[in-house]
Amino acid sequence: MILEMKVPSPGESITEVEIAEWLVKDGDYVEKDQAIAEVDSDKATLELPAEASGTITLKAEEGDAVEVGQVVCLIDTSAEAPASSTYEGGDEGGNENAEADIAKDQKETKNTEPKAPNPDQSVKSSGIASPAAKKILAEKGIEATAVSGTGKDGRVTKDDAVNAVPSMGTPTGGNRGTSRSKMSMLRRKVAERLVEAKNTTAMLTTFNEVNMTPIFNLRNQYKEEFKSKHGVGLGFMSFFTLAVVRALKLYPAVNSMIDGKEMLSYDFVDVSIAVSGPKGLMVPVIRNAENLSFRGVEAEVKRLALRARDGQITVDEMTGGTFTISNGGVFGSMLSTPIINPPQSGILGMHNIIERPIAVDGKVEIHPMMYVALSYDHRIIDGKESVGFLVAVKEALESPEELLMDGNIKKALEL
Repeated sequence: MILEMKVPSPGESITEVEIAEWLVKDGDYVEKDQAIAEVDSDKATLELPAEASGTITLKAEEGDAVEVGQVVCLIDTSAEAPASSTYEGGDEGGNENAEADIAKDQKETKNTEPKAPNPDQSVKSSGIASPAAKKILAEKGIEATAVSGTGKDGRVTKDDAVNAVPSMGTPTGGNRGTSRSKMSMLRRKVAERLVEAKNTTAMLTTFNEVNMTPIFNLRNQYKEEFKSKHGVGLGFMSFFTLAVVRALKLYPAVNSMIDGKEMLSYDFVDVSIAVSGPKGLMVPVIRNAENLSFRGVEAEVKRLALRARDGQITVDEMTGGTFTISNGGVFGSMLSTPIINPPQSGILGMHNIIERPIAVDGKVEIHPMMYVALSYDHRIIDGKESVGFLVAVKEALESPEELLMDGNIKKALEL
């Protein structure tokens, strides 16, 4: 019996996917539920499992865009399994094939450019230039020996000097190869959304800085007890998430978005967290963050980050979100202007923490400081609201015991 395998729908509104990588070869024997391919949608990379055991015939190439419901392979279920199957719940054979294909593609796309020949091999320079030519060449920073002279015995004339073009670089004889690879559908969709945000929003960014000393002190005092009891670390993300929740309650316009000619505001907070996954930027969502404690936020951040890293994140887990937090500080970024994640109207950028001297009560002290940036859609968020929102975040982070823990640290941390 020949089974036709069709592309399943990875999520609502998705009509097309791209074959990112075949994990098996044409003619291989596959087991039921074995991962046979990775497919990219505009929101995530998903694995395609075999629907039955048998010999597979591929009907689509890597890089092909295929519609949901389209047949991408055939499985002959009447075929007998080989004496020793290479599949044992993994895809080792497929990975080897993929690595071979990648190496082949890289070899084919590598293009080493030949050196440009001398435009006039018959004309050489004697290294001797006329006085006028010397002056012109000196102004251009060109050596006379580098110019082909048309005068007697290769002498460099004034015209030669005038026409001489400075070298744009020194040939070293090193490798000047290039390679070309197709962008994944996910990466192309991210690029489209970034351009869309730039072109369709009145984006503006405001900045502030946060003294992280109070949070450092709390973490140093309670992180071991917190991890021992809850099984997750007490990181910065829980402080920032709860500070954002508090600020959004004070400035609800930041927790809104434009829908046609109307402004749609939310009475809940779904925080999108930008994380770097193996296939590029992913933005999983923490649902109803306003109902979560420090432990709840940290547990959800860890769960989503692991699923994104392992390529298991689903479309539903990345759909929605009313506000985004991006932490470029983990990569060493000191300051940036984050781009809004449409259709949202605001995104908070965290950055790296550096000890800097600041004035405290008229004295210079060294404190761990972080720059924070809020990019917002000026069409519905005024400057007063955006600045007030960021100041509210700063206040909560610099006074976490009072503003985020109601004066009871042990209760807030559930210790």
